[in-house]
Amino acid sequence: MNPPEAILLRRDQEGVAHLTLNRPAARNALSLALMEALDAELVRIADDTTVKVLVIAGAGPAFCAGHDLRELRATPTRETYAATFALCSRLMQRIVGLPKPVIGRVHGVATAAGCQLVATCDLAVAADTARFATPGANIGLFCSTPMVALSRAVGRKAAMEMLLTGDLVDAARAHELGLVNRVVPEAELDSAVAALAGLIAAKSPLTIAIGKEAFYRQAEMDLATAYAYASEVMTRNMLARDAAEGIDAFLTRRPPAWTRT
Repeated sequence: MNPPEAILLRRDQEGVAHLTLNRPAARNALSLALMEALDAELVRIADDTTVKVLVIAGAGPAFCAGHDLRELRATPTRETYAATFALCSRLMQRIVGLPKPVIGRVHGVATAAGCQLVATCDLAVAADTARFATPGANIGLFCSTPMVALSRAVGRKAAMEMLLTGDLVDAARAHELGLVNRVVPEAELDSAVAALAGLIAAKSPLTIAIGKEAFYRQAEMDLATAYAYASEVMTRNMLARDAAEGIDAFLTRRPPAWTRT
């Protein structure tokens, strides 16, 4: 159960955990409290064997408008700023390191650290009315931490254009750039997210966890090192019970029974 005024809501259904940022009046700005709550919930979900996929969404008219600028200006000290951006960086890395796929459900605007959150999620489904931006340059605060995720999700020139201009990008353009996987009519957003999450949740959780970790690790390696690493991962994966079960099920044309081993 979620407290009535909880700034982060959780709902689990059929192996899919839904975390909803719940500061609608502030366009779900990432306050310290919200980031701490999200980080703590990610820790719990990592160890929750009933959860196979995580969906991150926002309540109200927006997905996430970035950091809470009013909170930042209320305590204008180096210590406050450093703690805020360090916590955000840890949170984003927690999402990447989570052994379950994370899907961003995006509507309204996703700007600055909100755009960073979209870029950090493994997958993202956006409403056709969604818009994205890294507008820090417009207010004298370059989106340097959002840049880390953005530059790994889209091409360099596209990332630089978003970072330098601060212009809003519509959902269709975000899809062209690779920032989101799918764009659907707003009325179909929930069903599209549910379909994608359900498709992934039907796979072996062990295999998905192995694959997600390997994807991000090999992406930072040179080609030869990446192939050597991936070959070792596949060897270990082949020795897992789920791999034997999945291959045997495929060969005998029956549904697999996953065991997470």
